[in-house]
Amino acid sequence: MGSDISHVRAILLDGFGRVEEGVTAVLDGLSVDDLRWQTAPGANPIGWLLWHLSRQQDAQLAEILGVEEAWTAEGWRERFALPYDPEDSGYGQRPEQVAAFSVGDPALLSGYAGAVHGLTRRLVDQLDADALDRVVDERWDPPVTAAVRIYSVLEDAAKHLGQAEYVKGLLSRR
Repeated sequence: MGSDISHVRAILLDGFGRVEEGVTAVLDGLSVDDLRWQTAPGANPIGWLLWHLSRQQDAQLAEILGVEEAWTAEGWRERFALPYDPEDSGYGQRPEQVAAFSVGDPALLSGYAGAVHGLTRRLVDQLDADALDRVVDERWDPPVTAAVRIYSVLEDAAKHLGQAEYVKGLLSRR
């Protein structure tokens, strides 16, 4: 990977940039009530999906960087004032926890996504072949490298963005 690291950086920045732009596009025209709308009881609403994709990106990439998450370092946890534990990212939440998601202003979600994108850019700017090959999780066989984790985070964010786009489409037809 060494000589092509600039291409790797460009691809990652493009992918994560599309996620950030997608979050903003999904939020366009939505109300606070729209962000909480569920297609069925227990289904993930748009607001929760967008929050979760940013939280998982924030938590996992901050860990790779060895820095505090934007969620706590920049005061997003207090601004959102969610009824969750500070370290919650949405992973494994029960339906009633998901249903408890609520924000008073949709701009919080785009602001947080922007802050997480800033953290992401810092990580990508620091990448070199050694950083990408560094093992970040030995609980798996084979152990997970930073490259694999970063790609996994991007894939997960893209999937949740697509889900939010789909729910917005359903919302417009209800």
